[in-house]
Amino acid sequence: MPAPLPLTDRQRRHLRGLAHALKPVVRLGNAGLTDSVAQETARALENHELIKVKAPGGDREARDTQFAELCRRTGSALVYRIGNVAVLYRPRPDLPKIVIPDE
Repeated sequence: MPAPLPLTDRQRRHLRGLAHALKPVVRLGNAGLTDSVAQETARALENHELIKVKAPGGDREARDTQFAELCRRTGSALVYRIGNVAVLYRPRPDLPKIVIPDE
């Protein structure tokens, strides 16, 4: 998957505001990041463009690594991470639903 364009601070703030009311649609289990979780995340990004992903509590570095790997595998951008919840964004190539401001 091609990596999305890097997000500017203004774009991150805009997406963060949109994501505030969202509930996590993907949850990483005790098995961690599996192929099926990555596929389901890619499908959720295709449908919603902006999603929250929740990981189990525990080691912060392990969570950060899982989120980074999930972004790499799905071609999405990490908007932000707070605790064990991350927000991912990947615009739809054909018809984007979310319009983010240009800098």
